[in-house]
Amino acid sequence: MADESTPLAARLLGAGARGAGAVGRATGIDKAVEMAAEEAIVSAVESEAVERAIARVLEGPVIEEAVQGALDSEAVKKAILETLDSELVDEVWRRLLAGPQVQQMVERIAAAPEVRQAIASQSVGLLGDIGRQIAKLARDLDNVVERVVRRVFFRRRRPLPTNRAGVVTRAGAFVVDAAIINLFFTVVAAALTLIVAFFDGTGKGVPRGVIAVGSLAWLIVVGLYLGGFWSLAGQTPGMRFLGIRLSERRLSVRRAFRRLVGIGLSFVTFGIGFLGVLFGESRRSWADKMAGTEVIYDERRPAPAPWSTLSAPETVDPLPEGDAAPAAPGEPPMPEPQSGATGSAAPAA
Repeated sequence: MADESTPLAARLLGAGARGAGAVGRATGIDKAVEMAAEEAIVSAVESEAVERAIARVLEGPVIEEAVQGALDSEAVKKAILETLDSELVDEVWRRLLAGPQVQQMVERIAAAPEVRQAIASQSVGLLGDIGRQIAKLARDLDNVVERVVRRVFFRRRRPLPTNRAGVVTRAGAFVVDAAIINLFFTVVAAALTLIVAFFDGTGKGVPRGVIAVGSLAWLIVVGLYLGGFWSLAGQTPGMRFLGIRLSERRLSVRRAFRRLVGIGLSFVTFGIGFLGVLFGESRRSWADKMAGTEVIYDERRPAPAPWSTLSAPETVDPLPEGDAAPAAPGEPPMPEPQSGATGSAAPAA
């Protein structure tokens, strides 16, 4: 019951409002008004004007300032640190690393030539570092020795640098190969000598015939060593250590034999066959000319990863005015515009 001190106008207005509410509930008008209000709100939210207003708010500085303020908050920092220290993050990482996509990514990275090259370089270790330094020094000496020899013999200086291997690098590779061959042959010869001395039993040492056979066997081993590596890899272990190789990755047996003959003739003539390396513009010896090869510096650069050479998607040039775009498969071609009396294209129906 209303207070007696309440003004009469207020009591009449309250009684009228309660009466209108009772009438509305009785007739269902309040439900209709509620539904109409909901539909009006939904229509307003879905309207383009509201969408543009929301987009302007999202693109404005209000959202950025709110996000920055949240990131600078000590409470947010504490919550993030607690989340990182929780077991939930560990479980997420375990599931992520156990997924097939991560395994494929790891396999793809491990198969990259750059990774294999890095692993191989680490495996070689100190010996590889020494070889690279020696190869660099030998390349510098190639130019120095050639320049000095040409000046002594009044020959013209090389006008342009070349990637052909010089005499110092070739000599270093030959020394390494000779050491490998002699080490191998010495072990074999020592074993054969012990066997012959044991079964001979005379104590007079190794017979002369065995020495002659051993010399012939040494020449055969040298020929098989050099020719085999030239035919299989285009470089011997000594050439690889000094960073040089033949211009062709593999030689045929016939060309390898010709190269062996050329080296033999160069040694028999007391090195005359090697003078072309010092005075020739292409640094070719008799062996190179007879076999049709060249000895070049090997840069030892790894091949690029397969995905590093993927080409960018082709760009389609814009069609000039008046040309119709090609129709998609299964669709009829677009009709050409018809010219009207005034020369303008008729609008499509």
